Amino acid sequence: MSTQRTIDVQGFINAHRLSAMQVITLLLCFFIVAVDGFDTAAIGFIAPAIRAEWGLTAAHLAPVFGAGLAGLMAGAFLFGPLADRFGRKTILMACVGFFGLACLASAYSTSLGMLVVLRFLTGLGLGGAMPNSVTLSSEYAPEKHRSVLVTTMFCGFTLGSALGGVVAAHIVASFGWRAVLVIGGVMPLVLLPVLAMTLPESVRYLVMKGRKPEQVRRTLQRIAPSEDLSASEFAIPEKALRGFPVKHLFDRNLRRGTLFLWLAFFMSLLVIYLLSSWLPTLISSTGMTLKKASLVTAMFQVGGTVGAIALGQLMDRFNPQRVLGVTYALAAVLTALIGSSTGSTPVLVLAVFGAGFCISGAQVGANALAAGFYPTATRATGVSWASGVGRIGSVLGSMTGGWMLALDWSLPMVFAVVGAPAVIAALSMLSMGRVERVQVVAAH
Repeated sequence: MSTQRTIDVQGFINAHRLSAMQVITLLLCFFIVAVDGFDTAAIGFIAPAIRAEWGLTAAHLAPVFGAGLAGLMAGAFLFGPLADRFGRKTILMACVGFFGLACLASAYSTSLGMLVVLRFLTGLGLGGAMPNSVTLSSEYAPEKHRSVLVTTMFCGFTLGSALGGVVAAHIVASFGWRAVLVIGGVMPLVLLPVLAMTLPESVRYLVMKGRKPEQVRRTLQRIAPSEDLSASEFAIPEKALRGFPVKHLFDRNLRRGTLFLWLAFFMSLLVIYLLSSWLPTLISSTGMTLKKASLVTAMFQVGGTVGAIALGQLMDRFNPQRVLGVTYALAAVLTALIGSSTGSTPVLVLAVFGAGFCISGAQVGANALAAGFYPTATRATGVSWASGVGRIGSVLGSMTGGWMLALDWSLPMVFAVVGAPAVIAALSMLSMGRVERVQVVAAH
């Protein structure tokens, strides 16, 4: 007679080697954020062609960019709570399908107003897809490798953004800017049936909701085919929560961590978008050609990709808040160094690479940290709302560069000021780590 046993699903995942099913899940999430990155970046690459075809000024294009950013922010706020209620896979597929259709429709825009509306709708889907990819990846990753797996998955966004530039460079001249949006819309729609057939729902979510135990059993069997799970029940050491998930981000044990995460996300994305938007302009103001300034700026994205993977490994080995706190502090120093390095191209390249390594790499690490910080019932909401708050910082960062140029500050002054938010992000991460250590001590 078989004896019933209860299995903690996260403990089960932690106890076994990474399976083919988990690798496929991470790869699918990688492709989602890569397509996300392609669509997010595409509008910037095709903007000159849109401007030329419709006879627009630079000011006319501002609402197009603003609508996309507003959509990203709204999508993050909207789809996180929905994923905690209806499931990670369900909402991820809805977001991918939504932004695919909206991007495809954008290709057939007949006016600036129509394009602005469709870019907002595209951003809405994009804003929900990214944090939910982080959430699902985190819930299938063994805890000892969670940070590096999530940060590696997230690098798909950077690669997708770079692919958008390559595609635009080759497609616009021959087929026009609309073709780039067609590609950006078709890719997620092609990916959608693959997700439907292959992407698993989070077993942590299913167990917490008390749903589909046979599906949980089949999924865990794919992680460990040799295990006999026929007489098993499944559990997680957490309870389902009632009410709107956002209010639970401010429960007693989560309140301070939530505020520290939001502050770090806001400041980090402010710096990232400020540098991404204005670095070529600021560097070229020293007399460097715009082409050379753009190549130097590309090192910021390269540094961010390398930094994300390296910091993910460090976060798995050491205290993750301390790793991110120190990295953000270094980001402030390296960002300030950019302003005084324009006389030496090698030093400037290293400073830009280092700033990208630290600030962009730490931001990806902060996504992994958020996914590990929140319990299953509020994980998608926690990651998404931190991302949404960060998007507010990204909008402010995109505008701040213009304000500083208007003040006619020297470059050392500009980059010293740009580095200041990274100091605040560093203090936020270190304070979050200190609060968590105090709570652990108090619990014991």
